[in-house]
Amino acid sequence: MSDHRLVLYHYWRSSSSWRLRWALALKGIPFESRTVNLLEGEQRGAEYLKINPSGTVPCLLIDGKSFGESVPLLEWLEERYPGTPLLPQDPLQRLLVRELVQVVNAGIQPLQNLAVLKHLSSEPQVKKEWAQHWIRQGLHVFSAKVAKGAEGRFCVGDQVTLADLALIPQCYNAQRFEVDLGAYPRLEAIYRRCLATTACDTAAPHRQPDYKADA
Repeated sequence: MSDHRLVLYHYWRSSSSWRLRWALALKGIPFESRTVNLLEGEQRGAEYLKINPSGTVPCLLIDGKSFGESVPLLEWLEERYPGTPLLPQDPLQRLLVRELVQVVNAGIQPLQNLAVLKHLSSEPQVKKEWAQHWIRQGLHVFSAKVAKGAEGRFCVGDQVTLADLALIPQCYNAQRFEVDLGAYPRLEAIYRRCLATTACDTAAPHRQPDYKADA
């Protein structure tokens, strides 16, 4: 049970938001959900910017204090609520998990997000090809690093870790941009395996109150 009042600002299709929702579900931490419609520009509104000056999601209010950026938030949850750990005990495996998280968080996700694509071009095909390039390049790296890491049902071993929380939303986005996951068979298997779990499904885009199938 949480000893903090947590309020999560998020958007249904945001991969970073999905990571945080999933961690909260895995750890059984209650929170209040507030959605921010990125397509309608609510993240740039004066009201939201007072809460999160970066104008991004997710943003977590912890006892009324706001914090953004999914990775440090995930690390805070791991430190504050160590039940259902999302980092392995072995130091080198922990390092691998953190490296895999950054392959997605720093190497893929920022280059395919809404703000970058809008700045890049107004042409849908140009946006798609740009996103496909960076997603394929990043998933190739991720796949190679997973292949050299610990064996198991998930990215690093037989338990879900922060690496899986980074990978699965990224795989969802890969399919959005018509990137064939079949080129990365182990990643595709992990993706399907995670989607079948209760916590991942609870946090998935189609389960969110602001979900729009045609968006």
